[in-house]
Amino acid sequence: MATVDVIKCCLDSIRQISDDIKDAIVYLDAGSTESFQFLGAFPLFLELGALAVCSLENMSSLDKVAHSAYPDSPLGPDAFYEYGSLLTQDYEELVKKNETDPNLSGISEFNESTVSEEEGWSELTSIEDDVSGFDSISTAKALQKDDFIGRSRDVGQKLMVSVHHFPLIMCTLSPRVFVLPSEGSVAEAYLSSEHENSLSSGLPPLSTGNLAYAEDVGPGVALTAQFLYHLALKMDLKLEIFSLGDLSKNVGKLLTDMSSLYDVGRRKKSAGLLLIDRTLDLLTPCCHGDSLVDRIFSSLPRRQRTTSLNQMRGSQSQLKTVPVKLERPPLDVQIPLGKIIRDENSTSRLLESVEAFMHGWTTSDSDAQIVDLIKFSKKVNAEDELLHGSLVSTDNFRGAPYLEAMLDRRTKDGAMLIKKWLQESLRRENVSLDVKIRPGFASKSELQSLVKALAKRQSTLIKNKGIIQLAAATLHALDELHSASWDAFNSAEKILHVNAGDTSQSLAAQISDLINKSAIVGSQMHYKTEKSQGLFTLQDALLLTIIGYILAGENFPTSGSEGPFSWQEEHFMKEAIVDAILENPTISKLKFLQGLSEELEANLNKTRSSEEKKEDHPQLDTVEFDDDQWGNWGDDEDEKDPSKDQVYDNMQLKLELRDRVDNLFKFLHKLSRMKRITSLSESKHNDDPYSSKGLLYKLLMSVLDKCDIPGLEYHSSTVGRIFKSGFGRFGLGQAKPSLVEQNVILIFVVGGINGVEVREVQEALNESSRPDIELILGGTTFLTPDDMRELLFGDYSYA
Repeated sequence: MATVDVIKCCLDSIRQISDDIKDAIVYLDAGSTESFQFLGAFPLFLELGALAVCSLENMSSLDKVAHSAYPDSPLGPDAFYEYGSLLTQDYEELVKKNETDPNLSGISEFNESTVSEEEGWSELTSIEDDVSGFDSISTAKALQKDDFIGRSRDVGQKLMVSVHHFPLIMCTLSPRVFVLPSEGSVAEAYLSSEHENSLSSGLPPLSTGNLAYAEDVGPGVALTAQFLYHLALKMDLKLEIFSLGDLSKNVGKLLTDMSSLYDVGRRKKSAGLLLIDRTLDLLTPCCHGDSLVDRIFSSLPRRQRTTSLNQMRGSQSQLKTVPVKLERPPLDVQIPLGKIIRDENSTSRLLESVEAFMHGWTTSDSDAQIVDLIKFSKKVNAEDELLHGSLVSTDNFRGAPYLEAMLDRRTKDGAMLIKKWLQESLRRENVSLDVKIRPGFASKSELQSLVKALAKRQSTLIKNKGIIQLAAATLHALDELHSASWDAFNSAEKILHVNAGDTSQSLAAQISDLINKSAIVGSQMHYKTEKSQGLFTLQDALLLTIIGYILAGENFPTSGSEGPFSWQEEHFMKEAIVDAILENPTISKLKFLQGLSEELEANLNKTRSSEEKKEDHPQLDTVEFDDDQWGNWGDDEDEKDPSKDQVYDNMQLKLELRDRVDNLFKFLHKLSRMKRITSLSESKHNDDPYSSKGLLYKLLMSVLDKCDIPGLEYHSSTVGRIFKSGFGRFGLGQAKPSLVEQNVILIFVVGGINGVEVREVQEALNESSRPDIELILGGTTFLTPDDMRELLFGDYSYA
């Protein structure tokens, strides 16, 4: 039986605050909502007595004051003390504003309705008189306690402020896999500032073998260390910390200093923590690997990001501006259930249920309710996508979590397992199926028939919602519109791998060919709204160019003076990119082309209009000369030819564009010079000769094979350093621990993970001599190839 389970740990953390939840209206910010959505924690809140669970960003105006200081305030060492102070300060400002602003009648009514002392509220006092009531706590104390941190009572008119710390805000994909919520403070914090070794604010800088300077380290480093500290504390683990990569060394150092405060004399279960920089392996998340979960996250639409609280609060605008905040795509996917289970009978029953609910809710304002119902009915009939589902890690089939099983499987194996689950669910519900299902590979039509049969009755739909949602997500990912693009990427990446094993000339030619083809697609898309299936846009070609340069850096590190290719090879690629950009000005949204969008669009319109004029007025084969024309010979100064100005403008634009592309290739040179770790164990059972395993697989295999890993650093605790330096001279020093000696290993990738890595880590564990090790894999976020393209070329890129 597993002794470490992140899902169970998170649910236990919620149960530990049950006294605060009972009879409370619980407001969750976007990050917490995303976390609890995956955890399936909303029923638990109601079970513990919560009156309602509401969205913080969508709260009423009366409630916004209570959280106006929440998101990005520059809190110092006494963060909880300052947070409480800001809450009460904002409340008092709103009260004072209400005294002079008659428009805030709602607040006035709210204040008047809460004056009764029987409700337990205190008299109005000034913040100066009561600020001493806060418990001022040092950083060391704050790290030792994760329950009650700071408290302010009786501050403001009928206001009580109590600040607690709640740990473990994370998205659990399975009992052993987690990432941080995209709209949480840790994932939104930038990881590196702009300098010569940085690639993106959302990725660690390139490793040079040294600790990063304080000014180059983003706030995400300290927040990541804080999160891991509380994770170990909640799971009752004593961590032996190892790191690989410059930024991970900084995280490991901070985490070691924090852990030393409480480790002495405490009996805890020992565990190994391996911190890894994402930039040590950018190839794996950029590629379209064989993972059903990766396909699902890449193809499904995401929930729209909620409005930042910065836009809601007033007094917080007085605070100084904070560094860049990453807006990562929310992890909460929207599974289109409407197309799968929608039929006329179910829709009418849904409308009848809604109508009965609305009439039963209140008898007043019935006319307005009927109007709303009519609008809702039209919306249901007009939109198939009204009904959405979500992925929940606690949904299971007879105790086996669906998502956990999916993470360990390739695309075909995952689809076959879903087919098996659907068939067993139909047999259990005694639902007959008219369509004959063949054994073996699960086709899209078979899955669709099984899902519709299981969702036909409302009772079976609710009872089996977990497998129905996962099957609907699989159907969406395997749809030809999405699968054709994914398969085309996968084929192109395999070709790049093959060429990388040949010569730099063949790899450069392949990259140029992909860029040239994208220029044709860009030209065609000018007249179409959607691209053809399986064809690459220039954005797609640039992502493949990144893959090509990383492969070139691994295979041809000395081909060119600055990069892996010769000057001539790069020249052809640069010219291909310039031509492709001129044919597709929408690419100007990328970071390295900012400021050229209007010029590129105008240039394309001029070019197309001149081409259309030529088609409308073709030149005659015979030209008749007029004698009067010879009289104007030499009068060019009198009439200026506008075509010359256009040629001059085009030349200027091309020169500016070439400068931008030159800078882009300097960025690609950095990618090709990424520090590579050699002497790692390769796959023992690689069934795909055209691709290689990722870094996590190789690292774990090397660790379990007891091989030395270049650059791996062990972070000794304070007590360990004393033994090493003081008592070591007497032969009493402690031996350096090894990861393979641990029964529990936690791997955390600073920058994010993807589905292929989850599967490969499990494969490495199964192939090793220690399959009994309990392994937990976590990361800053869940990455798709589109996310990597955005990080490397989008608004947060340093290209």
